[in-house]
Amino acid sequence: MHKSILTLAAFYALSASAAQPNDTVNAKLYRLFTPLTFYHNVSANMLSIDSVDNDLDQAVDQALMATYLNRPDLVHNTETDLEASGTLRQDLDQPIEQKVELVDYVDPMPDEPQVAPTEVAVTKPKFWTHKGDGFLQFMQNYVSDNWYKGGESTYSLLGSLTLEANYDNKGKWKWDNKLEAKLGFLTAKSDSLHKWKSNEDLLRLTSKVGLQATKRWYYTLQLLAWTQFARGLKSNDHRTYSDFFSPFNLNAGLGMDYKVEAFDKKLTGSVNLSPIAVNYRYVGRTGFPTKNQEFVSDADISWFPTRHGVDEGDHHKLDPGSQLTADLTWKINDNVTWKSRLWAFTSYKMAQIEWENTFQLKVSKYITANIFLYPRFDDSNVPDDDLGYWQFKEYTSIGLSYSF
Repeated sequence: MHKSILTLAAFYALSASAAQPNDTVNAKLYRLFTPLTFYHNVSANMLSIDSVDNDLDQAVDQALMATYLNRPDLVHNTETDLEASGTLRQDLDQPIEQKVELVDYVDPMPDEPQVAPTEVAVTKPKFWTHKGDGFLQFMQNYVSDNWYKGGESTYSLLGSLTLEANYDNKGKWKWDNKLEAKLGFLTAKSDSLHKWKSNEDLLRLTSKVGLQATKRWYYTLQLLAWTQFARGLKSNDHRTYSDFFSPFNLNAGLGMDYKVEAFDKKLTGSVNLSPIAVNYRYVGRTGFPTKNQEFVSDADISWFPTRHGVDEGDHHKLDPGSQLTADLTWKINDNVTWKSRLWAFTSYKMAQIEWENTFQLKVSKYITANIFLYPRFDDSNVPDDDLGYWQFKEYTSIGLSYSF
């Protein structure tokens, strides 16, 4: 019966709440569903001579009073205890309103942007690349009798050094530079005049400046300069056939350069076509005194400029013309490499062709064997009885090598 009274009172209170705002209902009905507590205002309202205006408040008070009277054993808390614990809210008759202005929680924007110091690492572009290689080898050498720098077939020692410095701005410009130096010496018992003489002698600079036209073609200005280190001699012959700056060649060509990449980049290099070219040749010396003679007799003096295409009595010659230069490297496999250089120049009155071929066999990391084949054509010299204007040079060698 007591449960029925509380249930009916609660139902009546819920029915009366239907006309109330949701936030007000939630604040007033909570006392019916929380642990039963004795509230002072319930008995005060019931004994008051003033009636409660709000039907919802009156229904809640009646439901609680019925419980207090019929089942006091269910009441375990009092409003006094709750107030002492500090958990009783006194403002539940009023809706809770949240008044939050978000602008109060946002920092004002500064008038000027604040820049925090930051360390920035700037990597300088690497436009220059450098590389080189060299070797010191023993070799067996063959030179034809009419070789334009002299020499003789024999065993000898050869040293070589190649240095490269190349510029590429990753845009339109390239500048390639190569310096080659070779010097070999030999001794021969058959030579009673010379204790030693050179059989391989080269100092050559190649420089090319290119402006990219297409993916592989460049407008190019090419400069070639070459001479030798020591005197060119022949066995049992006191005459000098060539020397430092005798001859000296300076060649400039304007044309197009093609970058070669083939066979999965195993064949690389460049081919230069210069329809406009000029070759300057200088021969500084004529005859030389020997070690045992103060001067060479007139009959034994050769006018050496004539051996290099320079007119007798003169030291200079300028030939306009055109030229072709091909410099290729083919890595046939991991152990065999073929380096080939072809240079051809014509003034339309004379022609010179040089084709240098080096086959390099890698024996180990620091040991290689070389085969060098060098045919040469020059119709500015006196023709040989057997080979005509052709000359030929060959050697094989084995020794130490190093690349960097």
